[in-house]
Amino acid sequence: MQEEIKVWLEDIQKAIAEINDFLPEPKNFLDFQTDIKTKRAVERNIEIIGEAMSRILSVEPGIPISDSRKIVDTRNRIIHGYDSVSDDVIWLIAIRYLPVLDKEIKELGEGS
Repeated sequence: MQEEIKVWLEDIQKAIAEINDFLPEPKNFLDFQTDIKTKRAVERNIEIIGEAMSRILSVEPGIPISDSRKIVDTRNRIIHGYDSVSDDVIWLIAIRYLPVLDKEIKELGEGS
């Protein structure tokens, strides 16, 4: 695996770790929804994940990460359509999809 891809994968892992640190414990959607700072921090880290994934796909389009294109699309939607991104979508990404992404990236790191 190319060194720059490893760096971008590390960036994604760091962003996922930050999101997990920012989320309220116990994980509660209503607490998240009313905390503007946490929402913006999570959104920003999802943007970082999407940008890193975009860079990875430009170098290695066949990287075995599920929904890699959707990750980039989500980043674009947050940045360009910020007024159409709902709290429940961001919450769903953080709770359901980021753990899967984190696992896939760790598995890629083990194989390199």
